[in-house]
Amino acid sequence: MDDGRRAVGDHTTGARAGRAVVLSEEVDAALRSGEPVVALESTIISHGLPRPVNLEVARELEGIVRDGGACPATVAVLDGVAHLGLASGELERVARDPSMRKLGFRDLPLALATGASGATTVSATAFCAAREGIRVFGTGGLGGVHRGYTESFDESADLALLSRTRVTVVSSGVKSILDIPATLQRLETLNVSVVGYRTTTFPAFYVHSSGCALDWTLDTPEAVADVMLAQDLLGGPEAALLVANPVPAEHELDPRVHDDSLAAALDAAARDGVTGQAITPYLLEHMARATSGASLEANLAAVRDNVRLASEIAVAYALVRGTR
Repeated sequence: MDDGRRAVGDHTTGARAGRAVVLSEEVDAALRSGEPVVALESTIISHGLPRPVNLEVARELEGIVRDGGACPATVAVLDGVAHLGLASGELERVARDPSMRKLGFRDLPLALATGASGATTVSATAFCAAREGIRVFGTGGLGGVHRGYTESFDESADLALLSRTRVTVVSSGVKSILDIPATLQRLETLNVSVVGYRTTTFPAFYVHSSGCALDWTLDTPEAVADVMLAQDLLGGPEAALLVANPVPAEHELDPRVHDDSLAAALDAAARDGVTGQAITPYLLEHMARATSGASLEANLAAVRDNVRLASEIAVAYALVRGTR
């Protein structure tokens, strides 16, 4: 065990056992040797995709990381212990168990104390990754400021967590159901660095561009790694670096179809009184049905490309730091 904080291969359950985090042997070996590691969230597996596609995608994403020369660290909480790196049976459990909870950072101490099991959101995944020294995290789209914020004050916990967590997150911007201009303003206020990857406008999850201009653009994984190294040299607040990687143009959802289906989804949510944590999955599911699955295909294309880029960045960062 590493200074009492983590265990490798020890599956003792419950906070009283002193086991907050368990690393798989593969992840532990990679971290100890300075090899690149990429964190992957598990909410997309348990709550974001239909069965059995979810398990196939989970395995595919881990394969993309390995093919890119890095080690995958899929994060989930099982029986009150946060796992970084899942064995095949554990991955299957996350994908197939309908009782798997959805855990943000605020839920982690409760899950650990009660022995609960759940899939980690962006905030929980980013925290667990940074806690163990994993600097790169590949995901689909972040949470952000919700539409109608001035009435609901609904803002994703992802933003505040990223303002104090040193991790590089590769995503296709934020979910397009959100208020994107307000989210970008909030990221600026929170001092989260945002850079477009080969784009001058912020992406909108299903759609290649939101139309919101970005101040910074980078074109190579090596350039991103240089920014990460600059963060290390500067010190200061432990804020994240958000790499906004648009869904490939050939896989984006037709913008007109997107706008029409989103408007219908928002109307349906208002009619059904859906609010709070239920609003995001409600809107995404409604859009998947309205687009006959096209939004889901755009989502998957974005996630695959983000994980591929995250692997390239992790490798470049290991090289620039001289650990590989």
